[in-house]
Amino acid sequence: MSERNERILEVNISQEMRHSFMDYAMSVIVSRALPDVRDGLKPVHRRILHAMNELGVTPDKPYKKSARIVGEVIGKYHPHGDGPAYETMVRLAQDFSQRYTLVDGHGNFGSIDGDAAAAPRYTEARLEKIATELLRDIGKNTVDFGPNYDGEEREPHVLPARFPNLLVNGTSGIAVGMATNIPPHNLGEVIDGVVHLIDAPDATVDELAKHIKGPDFPTGALILGMKGIREAYATGRGSIVMRAKAFIEEAKSGKSKIIVEEIPYLVNKARLIERIAELVREKKIEDITDLRDESDRDGLRIVIEVRRDANPQVVLNNLYKQTALQSSFGVNMIALVNGEPRMLNLRDALYHYLEHQKDVIRRRTQFDLDKALARAHILEGLRIALDNLDEVIRLIRGSKTTEEARTVLMNRFDLSEKQAQAILDMRLQRLTGLEREKIEAEYAELQQTISELRAILADELKILAVIREELLAVKEQYADERRTRITYDPGDIEMEDLIPEEEVAVLLTHSGYTKRMPLSTYRSQKRGGRGMSGMGTKEDDFVEQMIITNSHNYILFFSNLGKVYRLKAYEIPEMGRAARGTPIINLIQIERGEYIEAIIPVTQFSEELFLFFATRHGIVKKTRLVDYTNIRKAGLIAINLREGDELIDVRLTDGDREIIMGTAHGQSIRFSEKNVRTMGRNATGVKGITLSAGDKVVGMDIVKEDAHVLVVTTGGYGKRTSLDEYRLQTRGGKGIKTLNITKRNGEIVGIKVILEDDDLMIVTEAGVIIRQSVNGISVMGRNTQGVKLIALKDEEQVATIARVEEMDNRVEEANAHDGKDVSEGEQDEEDPIDGEQSRYEDGSDRDE
Repeated sequence: MSERNERILEVNISQEMRHSFMDYAMSVIVSRALPDVRDGLKPVHRRILHAMNELGVTPDKPYKKSARIVGEVIGKYHPHGDGPAYETMVRLAQDFSQRYTLVDGHGNFGSIDGDAAAAPRYTEARLEKIATELLRDIGKNTVDFGPNYDGEEREPHVLPARFPNLLVNGTSGIAVGMATNIPPHNLGEVIDGVVHLIDAPDATVDELAKHIKGPDFPTGALILGMKGIREAYATGRGSIVMRAKAFIEEAKSGKSKIIVEEIPYLVNKARLIERIAELVREKKIEDITDLRDESDRDGLRIVIEVRRDANPQVVLNNLYKQTALQSSFGVNMIALVNGEPRMLNLRDALYHYLEHQKDVIRRRTQFDLDKALARAHILEGLRIALDNLDEVIRLIRGSKTTEEARTVLMNRFDLSEKQAQAILDMRLQRLTGLEREKIEAEYAELQQTISELRAILADELKILAVIREELLAVKEQYADERRTRITYDPGDIEMEDLIPEEEVAVLLTHSGYTKRMPLSTYRSQKRGGRGMSGMGTKEDDFVEQMIITNSHNYILFFSNLGKVYRLKAYEIPEMGRAARGTPIINLIQIERGEYIEAIIPVTQFSEELFLFFATRHGIVKKTRLVDYTNIRKAGLIAINLREGDELIDVRLTDGDREIIMGTAHGQSIRFSEKNVRTMGRNATGVKGITLSAGDKVVGMDIVKEDAHVLVVTTGGYGKRTSLDEYRLQTRGGKGIKTLNITKRNGEIVGIKVILEDDDLMIVTEAGVIIRQSVNGISVMGRNTQGVKLIALKDEEQVATIARVEEMDNRVEEANAHDGKDVSEGEQDEEDPIDGEQSRYEDGSDRDE
């Protein structure tokens, strides 16, 4: 056999391929694609930050050219191309990519439209201040260093990471056979989670999730529901649905605009607009007439104009379905733990970070202790020299060389070599009395420091206390408000866990703007007061309806066309008193020309409960509440209206109550609900009151024991009248007079049945609200004009009224599903069925 053949080693090719590929795969996994659980950085990120720190490109120093920084990175630490290294540094500087940017870029560092950054010779950079927290104490032996790729430099294997960067900034990467995709989070929330784990080491994922609400993306936008978040936190995997922040705005021309102000994370704005334009060209969405990008330095703004006769909410829903305005973030929380890839849940990520911090604090404390001990050792030698100053001087003067003097001092005073050298290096000025005092003070301080450092090293609870204190300091300095709002998902009932239960007022304007406000916003005022603004309105708008309910209750919206829609109270945006509100068309899919005429809260569905309807023409109807259990998003027919009629009011009853109705001309009628038989959902109803020419029904309510009838006029007048003055009649009659109508007091705007301890809210067309106790309103007979309840400006009129009950009464009413009054403030709902068909061909249930 030749010498050449002797050097040939035969191997099994399949085994060689397996071994070689595994080596390559592990190299990619460990050295390139996956972050370390301790600092949340991949090697290239870590090397960039370390190189910038070594270059001195810190926040307090001038910017340096990016080309210089990239050259330092690839020349010393990262043996790859300058292009990928620069792109990585650019991403660390993009505020739409990083929740908390780690590099402070100066120049063109790209845009959310996908524009590339300028060449590295044109841009400059330095470390962001928060990045220094990742590098802090790196010079105190807090982390291990190893040789770089050529062995000439040393680089850190991990950074000290004074905040949990893995969750705070997130990361993504594709390795061999695995990938990671961790979303960014709010710094303050994540630190709160770590602090809770310090305080409660056995904390569960659910307990930690109370502090860490969910991802917080740099581009803001919305997250729909908690299901994906909880799945990701519990298992490490999950799909989080992101949706753009968009609203519908009405233009003066009558056309509607869809305004997009925030888009989902990692969505390219330019491509998003191109996709919308493509859908319009292909006629997949036909109701868009114009599309503009009005984004500027103040923020993102995409304007989508919609045809005048189109439903903008339907258009927006189509955009959510067919474009990246709604997209998903697939969470895959894989990171390196002790050099091996592992799937992590929320607790795992925080636990391993906390363990890293324990190690960092131990090593830093040991470093500081060693330094303090070394300095104390020197000071002890100096103290000996000062105590024997004359002899030390004599020994030094008698020595021929420095080495001889050092040896003599070591032998005479039992000093170490370092102590003897320190004595020889001591300046003459240290021999003064003042300098001697400084040495003694420094030595005493060092002894205290040494004692404290040893105490920390001996007690893990003290180590955790240090970590806790430093984390809270980082939070205090860098934490900010959430950008991404977690909102409800119609299919995620667990969302209610995030929403506090509270009494709220829900307002609706004549032009269809709505908002929710805590009931505590209003303060009780005396009769005749001017009131305070309850809602900002435009000149031709005014507050028309208001209900009091619980934030977790459902609200049924009944339109003038007899349709019913449904929302939870918390789904209506909460806004301040002066805010105009959100167009109701943003929340429910009402048609053009349709408006909400009656609102009723519902607590629960029961076979024993009924909805009692009243129309403008005096028609009434009674239908079981369960017939309205399944309401579609597009709404459902609630009552079959006759031509020219419209729905004005709805109440929830037990079917055995007495009803009182009032008209604008001052007529009223009281009759038993039993006179109205139960009808199907599509029925028309029967006559409740016979109206005179030009009159109309303005209100309906349920009769209560020991109650009064309250009427309020457009002129701000009102009164209470005993229910005893309203005799029980047969439905369908003309009724009796309830108020003497004059030019001064105006027509009746509302009629309510009220109790002595109720409060009354009066809302004017200008949006002014006054709250006053009912017992302060005069009790008068039916034929009187009433007294002034609210001071009105010129031409101002009362728009609507609402009753506010005391909390005790409301708790009773909330539980009173056995027939006690549940007509005004505590109800709830789910979704109506199509219901039974009408008994007559014209869709009515006639009884006349």
